[in-house]
Amino acid sequence: MRIAGVTIPDEKHLEIGLTSIFGVGRSRAQATLKSLRIDADKRPKQLSPKEEAALREAIEKFSVEGELRRDISTNIRRLKDIKSYRGSRHAKHLPARGQRSKTNSRTVRGNVRKTMTSGRRKLEKT
Repeated sequence: MRIAGVTIPDEKHLEIGLTSIFGVGRSRAQATLKSLRIDADKRPKQLSPKEEAALREAIEKFSVEGELRRDISTNIRRLKDIKSYRGSRHAKHLPARGQRSKTNSRTVRGNVRKTMTSGRRKLEKT
């Protein structure tokens, strides 16, 4: 079964299989199935064509997959363009939501653990 360009695995429970769509998590999958009165324990291959069409229609009402990715990247680009703090953090590939970055983050910019042995190697190389 395909919804929004994604193949839903036939062997997984419907509730779990729907989460393979970007923008659909457990809570959205549960709420959608509940509103359509479809059993969450059913497998995608057990759905009738009528249920399948209703589910496809309900999921495609949401912003999912490519449209959602485009919205997210547009929002990040806007933050960078207006030179906001969050935008600058995105540009530097650093945490943007107030996380501690002195010791906890492992980013593109480094922040590798410095131990005695790694310090000795640097001294030996020079």
